[in-house]
Amino acid sequence: MTGGTTIALPRADGGWAEVALREPRQWKEHPQPYAERVAFAAAHVVADPLGDNTPGAPAALDWESTLAFRAELFRYGLGVAEAMDTAQRNMGLDWAAVRELVRRSAEQARTCGARIASGAGTDHRDDAATLDDVLAAYTEQVGYVESCGSQVIVMASRQLARIARSAEDYRYVYDAILRQVAEPVILHWLGEMFDPQLAGYWGSADVPTATETFLGLVRDHAAKIDGVKVSLLSAGHERGLRAALPEGVRLYTGDDFNYPELIRGDGEHHSDALLGAFSAIAPAASAALTALDDGDLARYDEEMASTLPLARHVFGAPTFYYKTGIAFMAWLCGHQRGFTMVGGLQSARSVPHLARVFELANDARLLPDPEFAAHRMRLLLDTAGAAR
Repeated sequence: MTGGTTIALPRADGGWAEVALREPRQWKEHPQPYAERVAFAAAHVVADPLGDNTPGAPAALDWESTLAFRAELFRYGLGVAEAMDTAQRNMGLDWAAVRELVRRSAEQARTCGARIASGAGTDHRDDAATLDDVLAAYTEQVGYVESCGSQVIVMASRQLARIARSAEDYRYVYDAILRQVAEPVILHWLGEMFDPQLAGYWGSADVPTATETFLGLVRDHAAKIDGVKVSLLSAGHERGLRAALPEGVRLYTGDDFNYPELIRGDGEHHSDALLGAFSAIAPAASAALTALDDGDLARYDEEMASTLPLARHVFGAPTFYYKTGIAFMAWLCGHQRGFTMVGGLQSARSVPHLARVFELANDARLLPDPEFAAHRMRLLLDTAGAAR
């Protein structure tokens, strides 16, 4: 019982709010996959609080907490999308740490009988100067992920975006990769709001033109593509794209602003899920997906609606710093010892922003121990010199 406990939280406008702690909800675990939708949570990594982890330093991880967090996601029936942008790819997680992360997580998933898909990119070859350099980098990472027994997610490449001069250049690289993969992969189209260096991906800044290039690639290699993950934060674009996909190719939504309606579907098409937001709202996402399996659309809508304000805040502009909110939620919920991140990224959001994360998580009853979470929130306020 919270006993009417309140916490004073700073607001972005300079004011303060007295927030009453809500009773935690007793969420039901669901270790099996869902019948109606495939759902992945893109998981963050837990930094070693005693590691260097300053900007530019090799990533030092708390492996016990990192893997325990994945076990938490498995308990709610979610697959893990590993070593993605949520895990700070291109924002501090180096290739050595990626290899170890994929290996350990794939082994854990096999032990738990859970699904895992892992990101393969080109980020270990920032010196890439030609398309063949990019292709070689992709080939190395794809081969490594496959060797660990994980499904491959072919991530968008900063190096390719820098080098490519046309849609044909993208096709040259992706055609070669898709011809050689052993099992169907997930293609990842990450928008520039998540990574400004990916602007103009697929050879055009015009989204409809880029979409035609992307669809052409998917149609030509449909047998090698399990699905596509699209993170453009445009529900209208996603609905049009998924309707145009070849039969058997899934659309894994990466839209952390509009996922409830996209996963629910329109009666003819629906999106599956590969979302960073699901790492922060796993129990509620599980309740919603269970309701969908039960055919209870009203309950699905209610469960998902409770999570949307939190997700939209965590992924607010500048969106690429959403990882800070994900790690902060994990700290509030007791999944990690400290609020510290690879590359010092815990400093990427303001104290009022993080206070709002607390408030919205409390509103959604996603804090398993509100008194404990409030204690940690007060510690942060004290440390920041923001205590009232």
